[in-house]
Amino acid sequence: MSFHPNEVARRGRVATGALLALFALLMAAFFRTQIVENSRYALQSEENRLREVPLPAPRGIIYDRHNQVLAENVPGYSVSLLSPSADSLRASLQRLAAIIPLSPDAIDLSVRRYRRAPYRPTLVLSDAPFDVVSVLEERRIEFPGLIIQSAPKRYYPDGAAVASFMGYVGEITESELASPRYRGYKTGQQVGKQGLEKEYEDSLRGREGVRFVEVDARGRVVREAGARQDLLPQAGPPLYTNIDVDLQRYMAKIFGDSLQGGAIALDPKTGGVLALYSAPSFDPNRFIGGIPADLWKSLNDDPRRPLYNKVIQGRYPPGSTWKLATAVIALESGVANLDDHMPVPCTGGYQFGNRYLKCWNQKGHGNLTLAEAIEQSCDVYFYQLGLKLGLSRLVAGGIRFGGRERSGIDLPDESRPLFPYADAEEYYDRKYGKRGWSQAVLLNLAIGQGENAQTVANMARFYTALATDGTEARPEIARHKPERTRVLTLSDDQMDGLRAAMAGVVSSGTARSAQIHGVVLAGKTGSAQNSQDRTRDHAWFVGFAPADDPKIVVAVLIEFGGHGGRSARIASSIIQQYLKVAPAAHINTEG
Repeated sequence: MSFHPNEVARRGRVATGALLALFALLMAAFFRTQIVENSRYALQSEENRLREVPLPAPRGIIYDRHNQVLAENVPGYSVSLLSPSADSLRASLQRLAAIIPLSPDAIDLSVRRYRRAPYRPTLVLSDAPFDVVSVLEERRIEFPGLIIQSAPKRYYPDGAAVASFMGYVGEITESELASPRYRGYKTGQQVGKQGLEKEYEDSLRGREGVRFVEVDARGRVVREAGARQDLLPQAGPPLYTNIDVDLQRYMAKIFGDSLQGGAIALDPKTGGVLALYSAPSFDPNRFIGGIPADLWKSLNDDPRRPLYNKVIQGRYPPGSTWKLATAVIALESGVANLDDHMPVPCTGGYQFGNRYLKCWNQKGHGNLTLAEAIEQSCDVYFYQLGLKLGLSRLVAGGIRFGGRERSGIDLPDESRPLFPYADAEEYYDRKYGKRGWSQAVLLNLAIGQGENAQTVANMARFYTALATDGTEARPEIARHKPERTRVLTLSDDQMDGLRAAMAGVVSSGTARSAQIHGVVLAGKTGSAQNSQDRTRDHAWFVGFAPADDPKIVVAVLIEFGGHGGRSARIASSIIQQYLKVAPAAHINTEG
């Protein structure tokens, strides 16, 4: 290395330049950090120091038509943990498990919650009992990241009586979080899972609030930082329904624990759902805070299917309740009048080709008019009426009456009925193969069997048209502007004649045991074939009262109930209760 003065001076200039360049770079970085990006780094620092603690919003209260509470919020407690890592969280949870009930599955679930949202407090217990909260408060010093706070808890005063339409709430799942419907939701939040709670989730949920806590580098809570006024939780708005909770309770009592099936009661002019019950039911209050694994298993393993809504999800052949649709199609098309006879009287059955089709009355009904055939539910008459109508006309009419469409009730997961599509011949070719079927399918369709399976709600919707001026009303639980659609084009005389025949069903026909003192009940019984057990039919009744000015339409389906008269007696009792025409007597539902 040369120490010549010139070389030393040159090296000095180079070193000075390098130092100046380094200083300039440092000043530039300082300027960018402190001036240009000050807000971003300050926010990042604040986020590392402050953690959001969600403040759950009370869900909207749900009321019946008389402003009685169907769903409300009661005080509860939630337990959460702040932790710097998943391993640290698991260690804290394992220590918690030594002093409170906390299963290994619950620990794993909390760790998964953490991984989805590491900067939110990890929910440990969404509905902590007071005794658990007391124990944790006493030992809070052992868990510096522990957060215990008040959280509104959903409560259903009528429990199992309203579960069929109310549903329940539960913690949002991973699959729901991935769904576009739940965009903006966060792990640990409660959402509606069934019924009205799910259908009106967007409004009922309210808006979650936020408060802040200051934490140290290890995630331990140092102090409360409070909440801004604009970040306080906002309760969801109330939901007002058409439900008559007194009628709902009565309907639940009628079905009790012994029956399987469902019933719905509608206001025929508006479609307002007065009551809806599926039996057996379940208590949605037991689902709050998480469903115990043993309870969930027992409900799903129960062959009576308590979680399956038989009013909107169950699909059953409508049986003779569909004969009114066949009668309407015949009247509208001019194929038959109410006083018309068929060529072959009923002697207990009908010979069609090489097949002999029985009537439910093996002794026979004799030579009946259409009105009398409705009263007595004569299969032989309707076999012949179906043949006169023809397949295309019979299918087209059923489609026009909504035989292929959901009722449109404001509940999620409603099943679509089963019914042939417009090109009926193509439908049967696809189902049975080219020319693999005969005109005998007509006979089944005419009496509500064969390729026809309807929901209880859908049959009630159709009967609102029979109860009014031919305009059917869409069933609605929440109060909205009624939606009505004209589906019948009968004259006033024809409508009056049909209602008189339906009244005859109760006064002198197949539902004589359902008569109401002082009130004319009009309706139709039905016995529907059961694919699970051919020896045990399902029992139907759909009707309305008073016949001359209907105030209520009721549809009842009893699984394995046998004859429709059994369902008719239940419907009659429900109508008596609603109209308050007389104290509803005890109804024998056993046969």
